[in-house]
Amino acid sequence: MNDRQLQRWAPWVLLVGLVLLWQAVCSLGNVSEFIFPSPARIGEQLVEFRGEIARHAWRTFWVTMVGFGLSIAVGVILGFIIGSSRLAYAALYPVMTAFNALPKAAFVPILVVWLGIGAGPAILTAFLISFFPIMVNIATGLATLEPELEDVLRVLGARRLDVLIKVGLPRSLPYFFASLKVAITLAFVGTTVSEMTAANEGIGYLLVSAGSAMQMGLAFGGLVVIGAMAMLMYELFSLVEKRTTGWAHRGAHA
Repeated sequence: MNDRQLQRWAPWVLLVGLVLLWQAVCSLGNVSEFIFPSPARIGEQLVEFRGEIARHAWRTFWVTMVGFGLSIAVGVILGFIIGSSRLAYAALYPVMTAFNALPKAAFVPILVVWLGIGAGPAILTAFLISFFPIMVNIATGLATLEPELEDVLRVLGARRLDVLIKVGLPRSLPYFFASLKVAITLAFVGTTVSEMTAANEGIGYLLVSAGSAMQMGLAFGGLVVIGAMAMLMYELFSLVEKRTTGWAHRGAHA
């Protein structure tokens, strides 16, 4: 098995090992299913409540995708503005950093007052928690454009806007895809947190309901579904990144 095959199978081997260890601890330690359910019990609950889980998972997925789409649009626009102007960088970046430090869960009650119970608060929470990495990475990619390269292009007749769009943005693509892989996981977190307090559907709502009914296997099953959806989207962005930014990964990583 060569290095590339080893790298491909390593995450799955680690995952299987952790699941087996988890099952062994629960079985040998005689851990109560009401405290810490075993993987076998979680699997049983996933099969038993597959219809209900699928309905809640679909709700969480499309709400997350809407909020994530908004975060891409706003993050790219703000990143372009901040990265293309030193004045905008100095003025906006500290404000955005301070805003990102605010706990997004604190916004959920306010969003409920504004929008009511439903998809609205979850969409905006997913957006608020995930746009910042995209904005920062786009701004970084543009702000770190080599001055020598820009000088050469300006001498050749390129305007500042031409340099940013035709050179800066393509150069920022590796940063952009790196931010997408981080932001999509944060978006699922934001949606789930909002659904736990401001929704009557979704995986977050399922977690609260299952916990109240002491169905810990179902609650852990909801967590597994959230992790699986986030992992699938992460892998999708990784695949698109490899297809579109192969020039940025030389040698064995190309």
